[in-house]
Amino acid sequence: MTGAQYFHDYLRRKATKTKPPGLTLSQPARFLRSAMAAKRRDNKAAKSKETKTKNPKSVTESQLSSPIESSKIQKSSQSKLQPKKNEFKKPAMKQQQQKHEEGSLDNRARRQRAKELADARKKKRKRHFTLEQELALLWEKMRRRNISKEKRLELISEALLKMKGIIAEIAGSHVSSRVLQTCMKYCSETERNTVFEELRPHFLALATNTYAVHLVKKMLDNASKVQLAGFIASLHGHVAVLLRHMVGSVVVEHAYQLANATQKRGILMELYSTELQLFKDLTTMSETRLVDIISKLGLKRSSVLHHMASILQPILEKGIVDHSIIHKVLIEYLSIADQSSATDVVQQLSGALLVRMVHTRDGSKIGILCIKHGSAKERKKIIKGMKGLVGKIAQDHCGSLVLVCLLCTVDDTKLLTKVIIHEIRSILKELILCKNGRLPLLHLLNPHSHRYLGPDDLASLSVFIPSFRSESGEELQLTENMVAKSTADDNEGGHDTQMAIDEAEGSNKPGKHTRCVEGGKKDPFVRRQELLVNSGLAESLIETCIENSEELLKSNFGKEVIYEVVRGGADGILGPTFTDKLKTLREAIASLAARPKPADNEKKDDHVLLNFHSSRTIRKLVLDCPTFASILWKEAIKGKSETWANDHSVKVISAFLDSQDPKICKLVEPELLPLKAEGRL
Repeated sequence: MTGAQYFHDYLRRKATKTKPPGLTLSQPARFLRSAMAAKRRDNKAAKSKETKTKNPKSVTESQLSSPIESSKIQKSSQSKLQPKKNEFKKPAMKQQQQKHEEGSLDNRARRQRAKELADARKKKRKRHFTLEQELALLWEKMRRRNISKEKRLELISEALLKMKGIIAEIAGSHVSSRVLQTCMKYCSETERNTVFEELRPHFLALATNTYAVHLVKKMLDNASKVQLAGFIASLHGHVAVLLRHMVGSVVVEHAYQLANATQKRGILMELYSTELQLFKDLTTMSETRLVDIISKLGLKRSSVLHHMASILQPILEKGIVDHSIIHKVLIEYLSIADQSSATDVVQQLSGALLVRMVHTRDGSKIGILCIKHGSAKERKKIIKGMKGLVGKIAQDHCGSLVLVCLLCTVDDTKLLTKVIIHEIRSILKELILCKNGRLPLLHLLNPHSHRYLGPDDLASLSVFIPSFRSESGEELQLTENMVAKSTADDNEGGHDTQMAIDEAEGSNKPGKHTRCVEGGKKDPFVRRQELLVNSGLAESLIETCIENSEELLKSNFGKEVIYEVVRGGADGILGPTFTDKLKTLREAIASLAARPKPADNEKKDDHVLLNFHSSRTIRKLVLDCPTFASILWKEAIKGKSETWANDHSVKVISAFLDSQDPKICKLVEPELLPLKAEGRL
């Protein structure tokens, strides 16, 4: 019985649940494997018989059995397979080269054929494909730098003539849009007006096109006042729709930035209420605040809130938060929102979205509001969203105010140290020399000082959401009014302004909170000490000042940071911990001042006592830091006061006599009083 017969017999017996004689119940698997192996051997034998019948000239088994015959066959096959030495070397190289050339020709022809097919498809799909190819050739010539003005104008006129009447149709193409932008940049005023008039009915459609939006922006940049006013008027009724569009919002923001105050007010009012959106005449009022508009027109606060929420919610969900017009609308919305609505906005903005908003004045106010009125969890999201961007935020004026608010509000100093302080330390010198980057450092050294924060900055830090106002709300409003009053009285006298701001700031002494800014539960002095001293920032700051003392003294912005460090910061926060390092810094500045006075033919600004910025900084240090004044007098000025009693250095010498410390006055009077009597001081 063959293997196949055994296999089929096994299947038949399995179906009838019987077993062949001589098999136990534990053997079916072994029997199946042996049956399948027998079947494979039978199939292999059958195939070998078929190949022998088909190839009669093949070697027989009897020939293979003979060793002499098998060796002859092996030698003959090897001789046929092995060519003679160097017999086919050159012909093989020629054949390979020929095949390579034929392959390259085939590839080139294949690419050319594919290009022709693609162009044919584009011609069927695009109506003006041939025209776009012609315009692209002209564009390559007109955008060169080494072309003459007359030749460029000639090419532009030719291109505009080809596009006349169909500019709106081809403006959405990525090729034609670039050609039109170049034409609008270099063309004449008459040609520019002609194109503007042709595109006027199609501006709204082009504003939502990915490529045409750049053309619209270019035309607005070069538009006249009448043309800009016409474009802004055409936006009426469509502002909300365009702001919800990723591309259209860019056009609205661009027009908003170019508009005057009246035009900006008209664009914004459309977003406040349905009535203002439908009736254009209502948008001509002079009121700018939403609260005043509601009271004047008698609008319902609930309907205004519902309308604004329906506009802002899709915008926030899509993440379109980079534009200043949206920041302004959000500020107005929070000014009338109830607690639940305001809380929803704060929760939605807390995180990465807020980082994209802090570059504008209104955006920084929103950031401050989210920090002051957000929960600990939301503040944590805001701080983590700034990771890797602290340096960029600090170098922006509005963004630096948000960092100042974080440093004086958040109680989680470990998280602030890990994210904010760590990045500040990595670029410390760059921030010290930056006008805006130094503000967070100056705030830690001397918080809420009117010397570094103007009235507008203090007002921004004192903003709050009216619906969250508690018992301290009246005090916050009073503080805001005081800061505004100090701004108005700035022209009358600097002393009054300083007093008003000092009252608004409150006391900087430990244990007293400054209500306009402070929002945390931790004591402000303890928070400052943890962020400045315990985090290692103060040590890095002092070391940076020692290494770059001359550069910082002569810098317009770095001089204020080194001034605060040398005097030990407000409330002497650096003194107890870094006494030796501060002494080293003061001696380093004194050694710079001890250098000999440059000759008349040398540059005088190289010396710190003759430089404009450094001489005034050293003068302030002499007046405010008696320890530094004593070191400077002993190491640099004593016995040389007559030499320095002229130019910018005379201010430094006079400061010793004006010092409030009696020890300093007693120390310098024997040498300086004769100079004062002579009228040299």
